[in-house]
Amino acid sequence: MSPAASTIGPQSTMHEVLEAYPGAQRALFRRYHIGGCSSCGFQLTETLEQLCRRNNDLKVDEALAHIQSSHEQDARILISPKELSELLARDSSVKLLDARSREEFEAVRVEGSQLLSQPAMQEIMGRWPRDQVFVIIDHQGKHGLDTAAYFLGHGFENVRCLRGGIDAWAQEIDPKLPRYRLEPTAKS
Repeated sequence: MSPAASTIGPQSTMHEVLEAYPGAQRALFRRYHIGGCSSCGFQLTETLEQLCRRNNDLKVDEALAHIQSSHEQDARILISPKELSELLARDSSVKLLDARSREEFEAVRVEGSQLLSQPAMQEIMGRWPRDQVFVIIDHQGKHGLDTAAYFLGHGFENVRCLRGGIDAWAQEIDPKLPRYRLEPTAKS
């Protein structure tokens, strides 16, 4: 458990919950239909207690236990940059799917990775064997878990997600790759 996770409680804001447990929104949506769309969304400034209260008076400790359990499941999907580097060295059949934007992919990518575009998605869903080993790469390892969960939910058995994303890969494995920061966009 991360140090931030040990401080999460009823008065924690959803921003704090998501920082400690990046998959919390997916976990809440899966079990309680909270946070997946505009009709069931939440504000980042809302506390976990407020969120539970306005969603059928859910028990906060039950919701938090579910978030923590989901986080532990997510941890089993993650692969460190070092582990991935070793896996790629011994198994050339491993596929790398990059779930970032086309612009990010074109600017910097892990050698041998494929952009997860619509045509790629159609090929994967229609033609790839369900036991194919593949690793999802994102920017910092926060959103790739959602993509991995999607494939796992569609019967793929060997999906992993790069812990820390391409940022960690550049830091730990390939320091020649440029690192970058995404600036938040203003909502219109």
